[in-house]
Amino acid sequence: MTEQARAFWTEAPGRGAVRTQALPAVTAHDVLVRTRASAISRGTESLVFRGQVPESQYAAMRCPFQEGDFPGPIKYGYASVGVVDAGPDALRGRRVFCLHPHQDRYVVPADRVHVLPEHLPDARATLAANMETAVNGLWDAAPRVGDRVAVVGAGVVGCLVAALAARMPGTRVQLVDVDARRAAVAARLGCDFALPDQARADVDLVVHASGHPDGLGLALTLAGFEATVLEMSWYGTRPVTVPLGEAFHARRLTIRSSQVGAVSDARRARWSHRQRMALALDLLGDPVFDVLLTGTSPFDTLPDTLARLSQAPDGALCHVITYP
Repeated sequence: MTEQARAFWTEAPGRGAVRTQALPAVTAHDVLVRTRASAISRGTESLVFRGQVPESQYAAMRCPFQEGDFPGPIKYGYASVGVVDAGPDALRGRRVFCLHPHQDRYVVPADRVHVLPEHLPDARATLAANMETAVNGLWDAAPRVGDRVAVVGAGVVGCLVAALAARMPGTRVQLVDVDARRAAVAARLGCDFALPDQARADVDLVVHASGHPDGLGLALTLAGFEATVLEMSWYGTRPVTVPLGEAFHARRLTIRSSQVGAVSDARRARWSHRQRMALALDLLGDPVFDVLLTGTSPFDTLPDTLARLSQAPDGALCHVITYP
């Protein structure tokens, strides 16, 4: 008898549902994973849920093990933690991370899961995809010892970038966000905090991760002479006006994009995607990152949960989905 699984689908922009679907047979090269937790990547998944992925990016925005097509119906997501119930002896019973949509059980090739360090809790492990993005972003940004760094946007990725940059000797990192509640998070992560109109300027490096065009404009005003602004936000179908007047040319600024799909060219010759993920999981061993886990809800409520989280910001960071 064919085994069944339950998965979350965006059926149309702004509307989701949990569907039952058949599981494929487990071959000698596969694993069957029973999910224990997954996380909502609020920026990207909100754009997907609202149907705001531009047609030109349909192919580029496909995630591993996605089913369906944009704008929907589509099964989308990439932060799943579970236990291997069937598969090779070396993996059976092990906790793993997989770039898989929200689903209670799934079958994937064994080489697509990553064994978790024993000390890493399930909920914190759901941050792995975000941490991998932050690592890649810092490879692209290339901060140096003693740099003054501003990170505009204190969402999950921005917080992770700031926390990692603050660990470099001599660096002074300031998180900038419109939500004053982020000050406590910044302090826990070893960073300064400022509201946009209080942020210090003339910095050596600015990382923009707010997901809002105004944040990019602010990033440009904070950058010092010949500084780099690293753009980590993705805007979907929204047009973005970049203020390239004023002092942009006089200060000889550089705007550079960063995207996790390709390993940064600074490390591509020596690092694989799998090695980068292993590093991300190792970095998450620090309990300080629990400050980014701000909510949980059961899998069965995911349609309502994502509908709520995809609307106006409510102060939440990483929202974890739990499974029976």
